[in-house]
Amino acid sequence: MGILPKANDACWCGSGKKFKRCHKGAVAPIKQGSISPTRTIPDTIPKPPWADGGSVEPWDEPRVKSPDIIERMRRTGREAADTLAYLGTLCQPGVTTEEIDAACHEMAIEKQSYPSPLGYPGGPNPFPKSLCTSINEVICHGIPDDRPLVDGDIINLDVTLFKDGVHGDTNATFFVGEVDEISRRLVAVTRECLERGIEAAQPGAPLNEVGRAIQLHAEEQGFGVVRAFIGHGIGEQFHTDIQVCHYYNPDIQDIIEPGMTFTIEPMITVGSWRHRMWRDDWTAVTSDGSRTAQFEHTLVINDDGPEIMTTPSDTSNHPYWALAPSNAQ
Repeated sequence: MGILPKANDACWCGSGKKFKRCHKGAVAPIKQGSISPTRTIPDTIPKPPWADGGSVEPWDEPRVKSPDIIERMRRTGREAADTLAYLGTLCQPGVTTEEIDAACHEMAIEKQSYPSPLGYPGGPNPFPKSLCTSINEVICHGIPDDRPLVDGDIINLDVTLFKDGVHGDTNATFFVGEVDEISRRLVAVTRECLERGIEAAQPGAPLNEVGRAIQLHAEEQGFGVVRAFIGHGIGEQFHTDIQVCHYYNPDIQDIIEPGMTFTIEPMITVGSWRHRMWRDDWTAVTSDGSRTAQFEHTLVINDDGPEIMTTPSDTSNHPYWALAPSNAQ
């Protein structure tokens, strides 16, 4: 299922060389491994509507949240971030994404939370696992399987928990062993793009300024911005009608208001920003096989600016969380 450029195509790394004379043979395309049976969640844990084969039925959730909902989102967001921070420590050579998913599933149960992706409708089948694991050229929605991580991989872990009637959604990209310089720069710029987007999310500003800030920084650094997948409103529903493009979209006319809650989650590429879908209709990969990275926070907009609700309890040992924008609470 993996996709890489043809031998005489330009290499995805941006060197200007042909692929056959640059990265051909240095990295193999990701191929889907075996996927284990879906795990269950105890009935004692409150579940979203799609759990156990249910459906998603959107309703007109207020964009501006009540103080009670915001406080519940802070708690759930912090638990999602704590989960992500721990799972990041498991991203080592030889560890499978199946093992990381199992750890996420058990942590959710321990926290009396439901892992929001589990059973989420889409594609020919609901999403079968408790988190998304997207490696190298996988943009998003990768399904955990029995492929062991290898030295030099980069992997995005996307965690969402449902607890106290609300969702908290966050993700980060992690290095596996020794990673090449291009991938390191990609991850650093992607993190910076999230920071620029958060800084632009000011009350009274057009929502499309978030995408403008992200696109400007990514393209100045020579990277691409994925268009097909965007940030979203979040709250009592996993996805609400707020759309947060990570590129400048003049058709987005919304004005950011205090009390709004949404995610910013830019997906940045070394090569083409276009995507292709695997046959599972979940896994999205770059059209040219180039690497991609992503970072995500859930925000609430306060009167004085954006507040990150998905920072973990301990940021001391994680360079990404320690570099959250200074103007974000």
